[in-house]
Amino acid sequence: MPESVLVNKAENYLKAIANDAISLDNIEDFEYFKDLYFKLDDRLNFLQELKEDMDAQGYTTPFTSLNKYGSKAVADIDVEEMGENSRHNKIFRMKANAKKNILDRVKSAIDSHKIAIGNLEQFGYVKCDSCYKKYSMSEYKQIEGKCSCGCTIFSFKIRKDATHRIEIIPYLPLSGNYMVLRNQLNTFGRESLKQVLNILKQERRGVVKTIALVIRFRDKNNRLVRKNITLDSEYINNYEEEVRRIYGKRVRIEALRFHRTKPAIIDDKHARTALAIGYVRYSEQIIDDIKDEILKRKLSDFKRINTYDEIFAEYENKTPNFIDKYDLEAIDKWRKSQIKENFKHLGFYDKYGNINRSLSRDLKKRENIYKNILRNIASALIIWDIFRYYITTSNNSRKIDISPFPYIRVELDREQRKVFQTTHKKVIETLNTYTNIKIIPVCEMDLLLHDKFKFEKQIKNSNIKFNHVALGAALIHENSDIELEDISNALNINESKIKKEIKNIENIKNPKSDKSKKFLDLIKK
Repeated sequence: MPESVLVNKAENYLKAIANDAISLDNIEDFEYFKDLYFKLDDRLNFLQELKEDMDAQGYTTPFTSLNKYGSKAVADIDVEEMGENSRHNKIFRMKANAKKNILDRVKSAIDSHKIAIGNLEQFGYVKCDSCYKKYSMSEYKQIEGKCSCGCTIFSFKIRKDATHRIEIIPYLPLSGNYMVLRNQLNTFGRESLKQVLNILKQERRGVVKTIALVIRFRDKNNRLVRKNITLDSEYINNYEEEVRRIYGKRVRIEALRFHRTKPAIIDDKHARTALAIGYVRYSEQIIDDIKDEILKRKLSDFKRINTYDEIFAEYENKTPNFIDKYDLEAIDKWRKSQIKENFKHLGFYDKYGNINRSLSRDLKKRENIYKNILRNIASALIIWDIFRYYITTSNNSRKIDISPFPYIRVELDREQRKVFQTTHKKVIETLNTYTNIKIIPVCEMDLLLHDKFKFEKQIKNSNIKFNHVALGAALIHENSDIELEDISNALNINESKIKKEIKNIENIKNPKSDKSKKFLDLIKK
């Protein structure tokens, strides 16, 4: 396919996606849910095919063809040829930029669709009405709506205890327009986006990938040779022996550098950006819904604050006719004087010309509410969702199941777990009070995840069947002072199931019978 045709095809497809708004109003209706899932999955397949075509045509390195320009010496090129060369260079550079940008958008769209599909996959499943066999939506699509028993009638079930945040789907950059959506964020939204990206970019301690050495040795002709070489990480403990084996015993190492790889929690740039934008834009909607109610309760005079904002908004972009529009200093001075006159008229100033104390206190309270609570909603939500995902899933399911967090690490190390040291208690309290979102403030989530990963290794070879959501709830209960009822409500899991897993944990960690002790010894081996 010609390059221009492929670019146009991708642009038109992404434009069609952008014009197709997604609504979640009827998401609990199976036909609507199925149609949405199938549509997103078909789009994902088409986008992946587009990406493969682009990779085959060199879109990953579009500027390579420009290297040949300028390869001739300047003295060998006449003026006309130099002008022609420059013109061709500009044309190729524009084409290369177009390739780079469209591939970038396609990658973003692919990851956004993976996030959306992962959330839908966790949200619901189907059960055969004849043999009661359960199917995920991806399996249901593969079997084309026909069970292995031959039945074609299914019941739709919603997983209330699974980790999903389907509310972010309409806010994802599904058309790859992440740059546009990022620029549309307000000041607090941009700050919140940085916070969420930093959470998802949290890297583990560096693991050695390659070893770069500068060596000096004498070749067969007895000439002194200096050479740069690279060894794989398998030689980290015996790189000297390997160098001597290849270049002789008299080789000298002049410089040594270890190149380390530092994988992040979400180890893909486009997935991190899509997740961050989805959570931040969803949080902006939450803020719009609850901020007035919060301010009404927290401030002494909510109407006065609104009037204060209205006056600023009225004169923010207003320019009088009698002042030259290019005289910015005079315009700014006039705006300030008008605002001050209005404030005086409304009694916002005291007799000394300062904003009165009660209004000043309300302004500071509002700033603190925005800075310490509302700005952190997206961070609190994604930290909780990732924590919940790890604490309520098994190591094996994190490897094979479709996740709402594509490219997430199966297990986290100490450095990556640092992001879970922040609890955001005030934010969680606000969300629980003003929304239907259920979150519990778990202290030392990082240590709790460490215990969970450690426990997973302990039960790896056992044949005990765990309810992993209840197991996660049990671990939270065992390592905190949170009431069992609150944990049960937050994770949507029955208390009796949690109590059963509490007993299993106790039996594994502290076996009482000799038979149990022998069994655990076998597991460890």
